[in-house]
Amino acid sequence: MSRIRHDRPWRRPGGRRTAVAAAVVLVAAALLSACTGTPTENDPPSDDTIALLLPDAKTARYETFDRPLFEARVAELGDYDVLYANADQDAAKQQQQAESALTSGAGVLVLDPVDANAAVSIVSTANAKGVPVISYDRLIAGGDLAYYISFDNEKVGVLQAQAFVDAMRATDDGSGILMVNGSPTDSNAALFKQGAHSIIDDSGLRVLAEYDTPGWSPEKAQEWVSGQIAQHGDAIAGVYAANDATAGGAIAALRVANVDPLPIVTGQDAELSAIQRILTGDQYMTVYKAIKPQAELAAEVAVKLLHGEEVTAPLEIEGTPATLLDPVAVTIDEIMDTVVADGFWSVDDICTPAYADACQAAGIG
Repeated sequence: MSRIRHDRPWRRPGGRRTAVAAAVVLVAAALLSACTGTPTENDPPSDDTIALLLPDAKTARYETFDRPLFEARVAELGDYDVLYANADQDAAKQQQQAESALTSGAGVLVLDPVDANAAVSIVSTANAKGVPVISYDRLIAGGDLAYYISFDNEKVGVLQAQAFVDAMRATDDGSGILMVNGSPTDSNAALFKQGAHSIIDDSGLRVLAEYDTPGWSPEKAQEWVSGQIAQHGDAIAGVYAANDATAGGAIAALRVANVDPLPIVTGQDAELSAIQRILTGDQYMTVYKAIKPQAELAAEVAVKLLHGEEVTAPLEIEGTPATLLDPVAVTIDEIMDTVVADGFWSVDDICTPAYADACQAAGIG
């Protein structure tokens, strides 16, 4: 488990000391967008440009929430340029995007890494130019990070597994479960898995098979679960899925195989499709992470770092000042009090005509 201490400042390369504060930055989507001018290699970092580098587009939250919320908060704070890029789950592409952002004069990088280990070289390159790096949502495996903002990711796994185990105990007939974990290159996935195992390993549930899903790919999750259905058939009573995308892949495999009733399936991220699957009973639960405060805090920290201002952090994780936000488990009974109450999704978003009856049955409307 990560070592946590309180109130440690970040030391900028070259000995300059800066205290670093609560928040982190968010990044989400496609190609680098614009900044004025093309600085040379020896020009100092810009005092008005922030780069937001997000890892993939398959996880719906990045393009739907993280990027627009981050950019909106930066715009509220002043006249700044945001260079945005999405790596499409390609670590080499993300390296190129980071180098392009630094060449274009970015004064701060907000980086959600595709590969936590490969991203260390991005941090080293930025540090050499005096550019601070905020590790966003996923903790980069090394380098002199200025800040880390995320959720309590081990707790995410605990919440998923506890809801899963409770539901399994109410229905289980001695059959087994599958575990569809996250990407092996995602540092958060290891924490989700660790938290989940801390509950499942002591539950008495029988794990039939376990899979680390490359790139969080729903297609690869579906393919793997299809193979497990062929092997284990009716023995599968539940599927621990680490996020909503892999849950969707698992459920698709179960549907294609005409499994009825569907096993209990977990998720994470409170994607709209997952909330709707919970209403219809296809998915049992998800985990809601309030992305707005995460993205906005990241933007605020990035702007302060851009100007060399002092910021403070409530925690230290792996030597990096950090803020961790609390995740919340969501079953059908919590939809109104969580994602709807926070404005994450509206009733109109959820209760489209195809889901009107399910919404009415659940008291949503």
